[in-house]
Amino acid sequence: METAYKNLQEFIAVLEKAGELKRIQAPVSKDLEITQVTDLASKSPGGGQALLFEHVLESPFPVLTNAFGSDRRICMAFGVPDLDTLSARVRQFVEVEPPKTLKDVMRLMPMGLDFLRFLPRKLKCAPCQEIVYRGDEVDLSLLPVLTCWPQDGGPFVTLPVVITRSLLTGRRNAGMYRLQVFDRYTTGMHWHIHKDGSHYFHEYRKARKRMPVAVAIGTDPAVTYAATAPLPRGVDEMMLAGFIRRKPVPMVRCLTVDLEVPAEAEFVLEGYVEPDELRLEGPFGDHTGYYSLVGEYPVFHVTALTHRRRPVYSATIVGRPPMEDCYLAKATERIFL
Repeated sequence: METAYKNLQEFIAVLEKAGELKRIQAPVSKDLEITQVTDLASKSPGGGQALLFEHVLESPFPVLTNAFGSDRRICMAFGVPDLDTLSARVRQFVEVEPPKTLKDVMRLMPMGLDFLRFLPRKLKCAPCQEIVYRGDEVDLSLLPVLTCWPQDGGPFVTLPVVITRSLLTGRRNAGMYRLQVFDRYTTGMHWHIHKDGSHYFHEYRKARKRMPVAVAIGTDPAVTYAATAPLPRGVDEMMLAGFIRRKPVPMVRCLTVDLEVPAEAEFVLEGYVEPDELRLEGPFGDHTGYYSLVGEYPVFHVTALTHRRRPVYSATIVGRPPMEDCYLAKATERIFL
């Protein structure tokens, strides 16, 4: 890949050109039906095709599923012929010996300059803010959020890039934590205790402060993957995404919270989490083939919903393997082993 995918829709166009995308024009429901079709595709030989549902009954926005769900598509997402090629690039940086002489410094300078090219870039305006809903205008029912399985507690956002920042260090984290939609303005925030988002949340709880949160839905493939990657705490996932893309991730400041989000995202949710507000979340049909149990989790209050003029909602289906997530996991194994 000579240049990065600018956004999710550019990736969709490449998938279609390669015969890796199937457009579904028949009307389908976001409740159970999209899951049923996607499950059949993901369990077909080779992972089937990516699916673009163009006519969702409950929403004006199309839905993309199974975009990463094959060996070929996961490599296309990273712009590499195979995962070992990307792993070798990572190894070049990880296994560098500290310089001992001036000659060593000079030898490593091009690598350092190359790394600086991956730093995120800030924009003043962005496609993800072309359409803006604030305050009482916010209505999460506009989004085609999927109810995947019959006993799920409700619709869940399954492919979100959740952006938080440490109260103590100011460092950013981008993680992937499912969001159960409760009503027009609120969702659950399902971060486990070992995740960076949860770690930062406890900093705010201890300080008795409201925590700003932003969620990007439908990011370019490198950003989506980076949010799932097992990076050490404090390492910015946007740096990893820039490294994979070979180009910095453009970011833009949110409109109602002091955070930055990927400028080319399809949708963005802005809001906050209160330090002591918990709500029952779940059940959720999980990749084990069983439902994860109901539990208490923080509540995400949405203060703004923004999106592109013609956005595509990106989702993944979690269930018995093989599913799309196994190809993301395979990428992590090859890259980080």
